[in-house]
Amino acid sequence: MRCFARGRRSAAALAAGLLMAAGAAIVLPVSPAQALNNGVARTPPMGWNSWNTFGCNINETLIRQMADAIVNSGMRDLGYKYVVVDDCWMNSTRDAQGNLQANPSRFPSGMKALGDYLHARGLLFGIYQAPLDRTCAQYFGSYPGATGAQGHEVQDARQFAAWGVDYLKYDWCSPSGTINDQVARFAIMRDALAATGRPIVYSINSNSIHAKTGPQRNWGDVANIWRTTEDITNAWNTGQTNGYPMGIQNIINVNVPLAGYAAPGSFNDPDMMEVGRGGMNDTEMRSHFAMWAIMASPLIAGNDIRNMDAATQTILKNQNLIAINQDTLGRQATQVSFDGTRRILAKPLANGDVAVALFNQGGSTTTISTTAAAIGKSGSSFTLRDAWTNATSTTTGAISASVPAHGTVVYRVSGSSTSPTATPT
Repeated sequence: MRCFARGRRSAAALAAGLLMAAGAAIVLPVSPAQALNNGVARTPPMGWNSWNTFGCNINETLIRQMADAIVNSGMRDLGYKYVVVDDCWMNSTRDAQGNLQANPSRFPSGMKALGDYLHARGLLFGIYQAPLDRTCAQYFGSYPGATGAQGHEVQDARQFAAWGVDYLKYDWCSPSGTINDQVARFAIMRDALAATGRPIVYSINSNSIHAKTGPQRNWGDVANIWRTTEDITNAWNTGQTNGYPMGIQNIINVNVPLAGYAAPGSFNDPDMMEVGRGGMNDTEMRSHFAMWAIMASPLIAGNDIRNMDAATQTILKNQNLIAINQDTLGRQATQVSFDGTRRILAKPLANGDVAVALFNQGGSTTTISTTAAAIGKSGSSFTLRDAWTNATSTTTGAISASVPAHGTVVYRVSGSSTSPTATPT
């Protein structure tokens, strides 16, 4: 669900009833499950999206400035390459042939020119569209027109490919349709993108003002990445289980149990990051990034890259955590233990190391402990590298740290041998 007006909570409250009333409006055959093997997103995508900070207030000058800032800040060279132009980029009407058009006042040079600008700087071009008749901004009446892809999927996919698009964000944003309807309609665009012959990361969200279908299945046969929750906001805990808006803690609770779905080419998406946008203290921001990294989540920044403070840069540019996130094994960390406050996650890495997160969900400092054996390592001598300080230490098996409230300590554990999986409890 997109964040247009806080008053739209009433719309969300009506979603269940509307779903029953409107569900019959979409009747599509469900095609057989088909593994999405399009050669992209072999590790979680990294980049930047315009929505969290700018919403509908976007134009080509802003996007170009952000692209330059990504390059000049060194973020591109760390892997942040996808620049995703979210909702409100399009003209309110299609042309006489039914083609999408850029908003002429916001993007007077056109979308191909914008893609060329990004590509010339070693970046990749992402764009937004919706599978029904309206985009999210159009659904909520904050942007004119009805230019969703319904009935134009093949045409839009070809248009995106012609513009040089490398990433499509495809947002359901409607209470209508069953989960089978969603699978079928998302699959139409999946196949249309494949038919263009251009490698395009396919990112979907089935949850906006809808029953939360994201966590209900492994969407890896449909998309490269799929949203698991309602929209994120820059807060630690909003008290939501899976409703708008979601705090960092609330999203982690939903996303952790879905670890088995993640693999190269298909990843759970807990939404764009809020690092650098206020609303949380530095410890919480660090946990936000660390948990997204170890959960093999897309690392899509949502802050204003042009004016990052030092703390934000330190978090977003943490090379140890980026390396854990981008590990080629493509595994999401599984839960080793959780007592309601102290949560331990372990992520096997391609070279035999294991990344372990000691996450304190409580409101006061506590000691969190595990063992090398519990995270899938065997032997009697191990090296621990602290992802935040880069300091190393040795252990015969004990892994422990004093963790502040809402904090996360991440170690990369190396040495001896690794079992196929961690031992969950």
